Amino acid sequence: MRWVSCIAFVAVLAPGSAAAELSFNKDVRPILSDRCFACHGPDKNNRKSKLRLDQEEGAKGDLGKGRFGLVPGHPEQSEAFKRITSDSKTLRMPPAYMGHDKLSDHDIQVLKTWIEQGAKYEKHWAFVPPVKAAAPDVKDAAWVKNPIDQFILARLERDGIHTSPEADRATLIRRVSFDITGLPATTAEVDAFIHDDSPQAYEKVVDRLLASPRYAERMAIRWLEAARYADTNGYQSDGPRDMWRWRDWVLDAFQKNMPYNQFVLEQIGGDLLPNATLSQKIATAFQRNHRTSAEGGIVDEEFRVDYVADRTETTSTVFLGLTLGCARCHDHKFDPMTQRDYYSMFAFYNNVPEKGFVWNFGNEEPTIKAPLPEQETKLAQLDEAMKTAGQHVKGLEPASAAAQEKWEKEIAGHKKTVAWAPLDGLILSSELAADEQHFDGKRTVDAGKAQPTISYRDPFTLAARVKPETLKGAILSKGEDYFEGQQHALYLIDGKVRLHVTYRWTDLAMRMETVKPVKQGEWQHIVATYDGSMKAAGVRIYVNGELQELKILFDQFVWPMDSKEPWRIGAGGGLRFQGDIKDVRVYGRALSADEVAALNLTEPLNTLAAKSNRSAAETAKLHLAFLDKYAPKNVAQARARLAIATSQRNTFYDSIPTVMVMKERTERRPTFVLKRGAYDAPGDPVTPNIPSFLPPMKPDWPKNRLGLAMWLADRGNPLTARAAVNRYWASLFGVGLVKTVEDFGSQGEWPIHQELLDWLAVEFMDSGWDVKHIMKTMVMSAAYRQASTAGPEMLQRDPENRLLARGPRYRLPAEMIRDQALAVSGLLANKMGGPSVKPYQPDGLWQELQGGTGYKADTGDSLYRRSLYTYWRRTIAPPNMINFDSPTHEVCIVRENRTNTPLQALNLMNDTLFLEAARKLGERMLTEGGQDRLAYGFHTVLGRDPKARERSALEKALEKFETYYKAHPKDAQEYLRQGESPIPKKIAAPELASYAALGGIILNLDETVTKE
Repeated sequence: MRWVSCIAFVAVLAPGSAAAELSFNKDVRPILSDRCFACHGPDKNNRKSKLRLDQEEGAKGDLGKGRFGLVPGHPEQSEAFKRITSDSKTLRMPPAYMGHDKLSDHDIQVLKTWIEQGAKYEKHWAFVPPVKAAAPDVKDAAWVKNPIDQFILARLERDGIHTSPEADRATLIRRVSFDITGLPATTAEVDAFIHDDSPQAYEKVVDRLLASPRYAERMAIRWLEAARYADTNGYQSDGPRDMWRWRDWVLDAFQKNMPYNQFVLEQIGGDLLPNATLSQKIATAFQRNHRTSAEGGIVDEEFRVDYVADRTETTSTVFLGLTLGCARCHDHKFDPMTQRDYYSMFAFYNNVPEKGFVWNFGNEEPTIKAPLPEQETKLAQLDEAMKTAGQHVKGLEPASAAAQEKWEKEIAGHKKTVAWAPLDGLILSSELAADEQHFDGKRTVDAGKAQPTISYRDPFTLAARVKPETLKGAILSKGEDYFEGQQHALYLIDGKVRLHVTYRWTDLAMRMETVKPVKQGEWQHIVATYDGSMKAAGVRIYVNGELQELKILFDQFVWPMDSKEPWRIGAGGGLRFQGDIKDVRVYGRALSADEVAALNLTEPLNTLAAKSNRSAAETAKLHLAFLDKYAPKNVAQARARLAIATSQRNTFYDSIPTVMVMKERTERRPTFVLKRGAYDAPGDPVTPNIPSFLPPMKPDWPKNRLGLAMWLADRGNPLTARAAVNRYWASLFGVGLVKTVEDFGSQGEWPIHQELLDWLAVEFMDSGWDVKHIMKTMVMSAAYRQASTAGPEMLQRDPENRLLARGPRYRLPAEMIRDQALAVSGLLANKMGGPSVKPYQPDGLWQELQGGTGYKADTGDSLYRRSLYTYWRRTIAPPNMINFDSPTHEVCIVRENRTNTPLQALNLMNDTLFLEAARKLGERMLTEGGQDRLAYGFHTVLGRDPKARERSALEKALEKFETYYKAHPKDAQEYLRQGESPIPKKIAAPELASYAALGGIILNLDETVTKE
């Protein structure tokens, strides 16, 4: 679709007048891009002839046989013009046989005039760095508040259009309050502004709003939509994830007014900054907000590539305002982006250690712990307590070594193998005599007697005590099947021990086997452990306490699980031990050098080793056994206190939220141009780089995400500042200076005020990328302060208010409509930040649409928090938000949609939240409204008193409600039951129901859900 403003052509073809000088970018490029570039543009693979109309050389070059596409000054000699004006359906362009319509007379005339004027080409406006032009002179200088107004007024004066008067104060403070905080002004704030006669009255309001925490929430919700933030993974399985700590980072950044270039830098490459802070690492979660799949049949690499593509295209849309994704499968058909450009950008994001198939519950690596400030303090206290307890234990080591020496003399000569864990009664907790031949089988299974021996979730341990005779396919130990297809089992096959780890054959399974067979005819103690990591390295098999060398027979795990899952080891009686595998000790095996080093043996133990003529490893092994069973009381107590301190610290640490972040692989993953965008069709190799048609990176910038971030945040980038200020403008005026905020390319709209856009972009950078400054500059302008009324002539001439001869007027976005109801009713809970909450939602919606676990609404204040914090499930987004056309958060969205549908009216009149808000508003009218309850309610919502006609209509409605509910008190009681907030006992149900219904009318007024 071609975005062209009809206003742009008013002066081009006025009948009977000489044609004005045409601009290629403004007047011609949109026509060529829309109708010609698909076949005669940048995409070399789909170009239909030598004629290339997006470049001057290709357009004016020799086509052969004396033909030229464009001949400056001579339309009649230009082959392109001949073809667009041909009467022959065979020759005419665009081709009639392909179903294309002929160019309009207007477009043909524009192209003819342009060729007559010399067919001059220009570089696309968006790819040229912005220049801060001097604000133009205007006749009505008294109207001007700042340079913004000079650009706008100069255009209006040139076109003979008058500006509108300033909006009344009640309207103005309501407008600016919504635009800066997303919430309506309170009655007290409106009254204070109306009665403030100082010249700075409005500026004081603006400064107060910008300093409010509510400003950060207002700005954050648009950024979350651009970043495709959600509380679930998406796709069919759509399991939960926790990313709210990144949302808190965004809130903090806006509240502190972080410079926008730093805001960009940290979210793209914060983890790669020198000595990166926790906050800078959390910032990179911006690029982990994309959807991830846990569906069983997917191809791992295909989806991993999609994740990288999502990041690439989000970066392009948000920071550059370009449709780079159009070049994923081929060269861009309208802009000078090649497929190689696309994959060069793709390469910046292709080095994250991730997989396509992900675990569907919780966050996926790479992740980091993201403690809140109070959690950091508590963790530091627990770390100190653990350190103190550890120092006490270390101080007792000399006495412990002496006691151990005595113990060793006592056990000398005993034929026993020590093999226990810290707790009794477990598979690994038994003292086995060297010559034992009578094993009771209670905690293990003889060969061939398959039965469950443990309970487990993900990591597990399987153990058996067997005397191998026939070693063909015996099942030694088998874990219980807790969902279909799981077959974890320990086998003896041809004398070798084999472990099957099976979540689903054949794509989520693994077989490991010992290299050496076990001895036949002798009792063997066999233990297999698995840490849940979905990696062969997570498997250990021990025979008689000795760690065995393993070989991989089959390994088809395509997704990692959380290896931090606690270990659960036990017998048929259920879970008996919950801890970490490092706490399970089999002392009959040799310790590795790393394990010995980790024990940090002290001088007393080294001395004991020397006395006994043993290695340090042997001493360490016996030391652990001694401490677990035979340590002196004071040592045991000190170790118990250390264990408690450690447990408390670790339990608290586990409760700290995590967030998925960006991280670089140690070895860079190679990147290729993917033929037709197919993950399995690599073409030429590429290295990280920015699109070739844009200013290059500086030589000293690293060719990684940090270098990309530096390029995006650099003044030399022609797009970053423009894209940002254009979105801010759209958030205030309803539409951007470039309407297509996501597309500054050839198919995007030409800026209605390019000089103003560029002035704002440079002003933004000159201010130190100060977001609050540029927002204040916009709302302080006279253009912003205008009344939004318009007569029939202006509505006909400029229906979308692109010329800005009046103030903005449009439907409030979804979150503001809901948050306004909460605010004016007194229900709004103003807590800032924290995990997402679950407000009211129709019962059974989740089960109906997807089955499984149902939606359980929260209670208390969590029901009444701002919409920013609402739990967002991608596949079943909050219905009251979707009804008002909020984005689904599945992909990056930077442009707001505005519609008005019957579903919205039904929502406002029937949704639990709006019914409850109407009741609380009615309650406020009764308890706070004084002598004029009706006016109080009207003023609370709209910031003004009702007009006579409005008052009359509301009084008649109230009288009707009172008559009905007095006659039907049970209906009144039923109506008031909506929502969890308490119903005041001192107000009669019919009276409260009547005012609740009146409150519902006020909340449903067009003015209530509209920014005037």
